[in-house]
Amino acid sequence: MNAVLIALLVLPLLGAALTLAPVFGPDRAVADRRALRLNSVVTGAVFLVSVALAAGFDHGSPARMQATTDVSWIPALHVRFHLGVDGVSLPLIVLTALLTFLCALYSEKRLPGGEARDAAPDEQRPSGQAFVGLFLLLEVGMLATFAVLDLLLFFLAFEIVLIPMYFLIARWGSGAKTPAANRFILYTLLGSAVMLLGFLLIGSKAGTFDMQALAAAHGNGLSHTTQVIAALAIMVGLAVKAPAWPLHSWLPDAHTAAPTVGSVLLAGVLLKMGTYGLVRVLLPVVPDGTATLAPYLGAFAAVGIVYGSLACLALARPGSKGDLKRLIAYSSVGHMGFVLLGIASLTPVGVNGALFANIAHGLITGLLFFVVGALKDRYGTADLDTLSGATGAALYGRAPRIGALLAFAAVASLGLPGLAGFWGELLAMFGAFDPAAGLSRPAFVTYMVLAGLGTLLTAAYLLIVVKRVCMGDPAQPAPVDRLPDLRPYEAVSWTPLAALTLVAGLWPALLLGLSDPAVKHLLGGG
Repeated sequence: MNAVLIALLVLPLLGAALTLAPVFGPDRAVADRRALRLNSVVTGAVFLVSVALAAGFDHGSPARMQATTDVSWIPALHVRFHLGVDGVSLPLIVLTALLTFLCALYSEKRLPGGEARDAAPDEQRPSGQAFVGLFLLLEVGMLATFAVLDLLLFFLAFEIVLIPMYFLIARWGSGAKTPAANRFILYTLLGSAVMLLGFLLIGSKAGTFDMQALAAAHGNGLSHTTQVIAALAIMVGLAVKAPAWPLHSWLPDAHTAAPTVGSVLLAGVLLKMGTYGLVRVLLPVVPDGTATLAPYLGAFAAVGIVYGSLACLALARPGSKGDLKRLIAYSSVGHMGFVLLGIASLTPVGVNGALFANIAHGLITGLLFFVVGALKDRYGTADLDTLSGATGAALYGRAPRIGALLAFAAVASLGLPGLAGFWGELLAMFGAFDPAAGLSRPAFVTYMVLAGLGTLLTAAYLLIVVKRVCMGDPAQPAPVDRLPDLRPYEAVSWTPLAALTLVAGLWPALLLGLSDPAVKHLLGGG
């Protein structure tokens, strides 16, 4: 099994290296097609390897680190090449492999920027070969973040992701893509630098960067002051990526400018890297420092839930010229607020809810960005006023399958019982209702009430969006011509996300059975 986990990282790395070799031919269009096909093959193989990893995982012991590799890498710094997977990281690895594979399939037929694969050759168009190399390098960093068990390796994997995503936005994005990419890289690099300081403080005081050894010590050997300082630095760094209010301001611009597959991976995976780090590093390694800062994290989470919902309501209002991709980006601020609230409760119920909400948000928001990307391809804009105007979408009549998928993703996102979005938010609020000993229950109950208000606001803006885009503006004449409905490559890319959203909603034990023993292990000194 350790060979399987290593293969999971090596395959996309080899694929990225292959894009640098002159093996695709001199013709630009042919080279792009071959590179995009390679992308699908490599990411498909990685997904199959992730399924094999999940099948070989000992589901009877999800709290135990499995498929481990642990060898010395930099002895002078006590850095080890340490890999492993448990019930916390396994679902995120499979989700990452699935989303990258679906994005690769989508890109094979629809190059970023809206160009079809069979479009006429254009030397001004960014190279598909370069896109594939960056895409596979991005996959390496994302998977490694969830697989490594050394703090400095975690930092390196965290950083590997930033450069490919920067270029995907700056080179293959649209609109104000360069400023958005610059803001993305500035915020995340500064956050990573602060996080690294926290890692170095822990490593220097504990004498090791090994995450398993540090988790087993559960803060022993680290003074309370050291734990608070380290927890603050790491929390700030990870909160930028999460993103937590008020460190979220890079996200709407990045989502608005990013290509469709960039938005899917940014929302579906990159945001989860921040919240995963909070669970994997903060909870077991510096528990006293985390407990000291937990009330503040909960307060920021509750404000973020309400703030994200109010921002979405403002964008959904007729006449506001709100961009639908920007609205979904702000909705992520609110949804990730539930994840942070669950973590801040420091209870198994809340942390399990946070991890479930992580997976649910990746599935649902990935589907939403796919659908909105398709609308933008067809209309050339994601402006809500345009989509609901006289020449607007009216999807139920003009493209009923796309309209049905948009409505399905919207009701899943607002937390309809029976779909994936429900359980994570419910458990996060349960965790806030009865937080861990030592935390102020009145404060966390207040946070829970604010989160409940956020669910109502979420339902309001998502139903407004569905009404406007799927049914059109009643004051305008309904368009009578039909739009191109769901294309085969879109159905292949989107259907798994819709199906898994339903499966996770009806069978929550599929994820909770994996995460619950591992979470209790981490909270109890794992």
